Amino acid sequence: MKKSPIEKREFYKQTIYIKRDDLLSKEFSGNKARKFYYFLENDFPHITRVVSYGSAQSNAMYSLSVLAKLRGWKFDYYVEHIASYLQENPHGNYKYALKNGMQVHIGQDIPILTKDDLLIEEGGRQKEAEYGLKILAQEILEWQEEQGFEELNVFLPSGTGTTALYLAKSFNTNEVARLKPSPPTVFTVPCVGDSEYLKKQFLMLEANEDLHPTILIPTKKRHFGKLYRDSYKIWLELQAKMGIEFDLLYDPQGWITLLENPQIFEKPTLYIHQGGLIGNESMLARYIRKYGEDI
Repeated sequence: MKKSPIEKREFYKQTIYIKRDDLLSKEFSGNKARKFYYFLENDFPHITRVVSYGSAQSNAMYSLSVLAKLRGWKFDYYVEHIASYLQENPHGNYKYALKNGMQVHIGQDIPILTKDDLLIEEGGRQKEAEYGLKILAQEILEWQEEQGFEELNVFLPSGTGTTALYLAKSFNTNEVARLKPSPPTVFTVPCVGDSEYLKKQFLMLEANEDLHPTILIPTKKRHFGKLYRDSYKIWLELQAKMGIEFDLLYDPQGWITLLENPQIFEKPTLYIHQGGLIGNESMLARYIRKYGEDI
């Protein structure tokens, strides 16, 4: 996996560095590429099929369709429900996952798996994700040393929290903790559910809470997938002022919460761009229908 670049920007008079994991590759990029890198790099001689589940516009769903295509595996994906409009007019992650050969199963339970099947938890929440995220952590540590930053804050929004957790854990290993400069501090904000939900996600993968990232609480509760004027506004501003397209589902919550906590910027701050841009096709259409193209 090639290193993703880090770019310096200013936003609302705050200097920030952007880790451009959205540029890892054309198809297999963002935090899902990091989470699923273990399955791309290692041998699985008996595996012929990937099985997973979640929502019909999931970023993980699309990335798994890419992984399965690259490995020559079948891909079966289970959803509770798909809106009739999406079924009749495929778009976004759903459209491109189908193009990659995904077989979707609506309202069905996952069948009993065999030794030829690989089950991937929803959103890629599993221990194998640590493999690729250790590489991301090492890239950040090397960059921090190159910049001469004695301290560094790292921020990213969370769904399952897997990326934030394994970054924090990687930075807090004994060998890293002994290094100079000091290892980065990881901050995150829950985008799916509240902070208690996110803590439960962390604990499913790591019992030692000392290795967990710091959770920031947004001042306004936003329901996952619901459209908010301030979320759309900041997304448009980020694109206009930075020249970078961010994800419309997670990143607005991330940037709004980050700006609500200006103390983070007292140290050099790195924002992880986690990709997910294919999903913007469907989200942006929804926002334009509700608010128009400008706010």
